[in-house]
Amino acid sequence: MKHILIAEDDADNNTMLKEYLENHGYRCTQAFSGSEAKLLFSVESFDLVLLDLMMPGISGEELVPLFSGKVPVIVLSAKSSLESKVDVLSAGAEDYLCKPFDLPELLVRIQIRLRHQVRKSESTESFSKDNAGSENADGNHNIYRYREWSLNLDTLEMTAAGNPITLTRHEFLILELLIRNPKRVFSKQMIYEYAWGEEYLAEDKTINVHISNIRGKLKESGTDSYIQTVWGMGFKLT
Repeated sequence: MKHILIAEDDADNNTMLKEYLENHGYRCTQAFSGSEAKLLFSVESFDLVLLDLMMPGISGEELVPLFSGKVPVIVLSAKSSLESKVDVLSAGAEDYLCKPFDLPELLVRIQIRLRHQVRKSESTESFSKDNAGSENADGNHNIYRYREWSLNLDTLEMTAAGNPITLTRHEFLILELLIRNPKRVFSKQMIYEYAWGEEYLAEDKTINVHISNIRGKLKESGTDSYIQTVWGMGFKLT
């Protein structure tokens, strides 16, 4: 049974979501403030978060990067501006629904995100078969080392030359794919479908932007050059 955290300060809306989703086979935990959501997330395991932006305590905008590196986040907000949508999606949220919304539509979006998570896990198993050259630390198969990088798949943390690197969910998944398979060249399509868990329908700058952001975060550690652009093909580790 998939476990969903509902972070919504309006008690009626929160309860309505809980009852609806539980009637469709999900287990739900309620949070009525950003602070409560953060606390619950730190002590329980969730498969997906429904997140309101305007909550007391800690705002939803602050929680997006914290949650999105670990589970899919669907934002539910009365903020309908393009700027708001772009900001939270860029911060790592998987989806954005403006209030008021239809519950059946929300249910479908939840199903899609959870289905993508399953596909991503299956892709991880497939790609990891070709991971010769990556080094697991101390026999822990969920910690990968590459030169001065360390990627912990349990805690979703990364260090580069001993420095902690803060990554969005998609950035972490891109690096996970590369570090598991350091000798392999990955096309933009392969990277997108792994990190986003959905079909790559058209050529765009999404992967280039994310790779650029990752390199920017790694620059201070002097390890940004580890990601090599293979012109006309994609990216690999060098």
